[in-house]
Amino acid sequence: MEHFTPWSALAGGSLIGASASLLLLLNGRIAGISGIVGGLVHPRAGDVAWRLYFLAGLLVGGLVLLASRPSAFGAPVVSLPLTLVAGLLVGFGTRLGSGCTSGHGVCGVSRLSLRSIVATAIFVATGMLATFLVQHVIGGAP
Repeated sequence: MEHFTPWSALAGGSLIGASASLLLLLNGRIAGISGIVGGLVHPRAGDVAWRLYFLAGLLVGGLVLLASRPSAFGAPVVSLPLTLVAGLLVGFGTRLGSGCTSGHGVCGVSRLSLRSIVATAIFVATGMLATFLVQHVIGGAP
């Protein structure tokens, strides 16, 4: 368990929870990334700036982490084409599930939304199944 990092995970989870709570309390908006990006694809008047600021914050946060702790990213474990296919599948699943892990898992579960609880349970079960298949059936990492 050399990669077990409870303190940084707790800090990161706390920051995600705090930012999602503040966005809901101060702006009445759900911090679901797919919904935020979707609102930029089909924008409404007066509803673009906060979405751009939110996404810019995500990118800047990643860049700060890259600059301060580049080892946190590690080496890529799959090829770029496989990453692109995976991204398209995640986008399809997000559309099919009417939201993503941030919208359902962070915001919906905390609001006790039954739809979000079911969606999050499906996300977790699917992730567990995919991990098992890759590690034990397909012959991935040990």
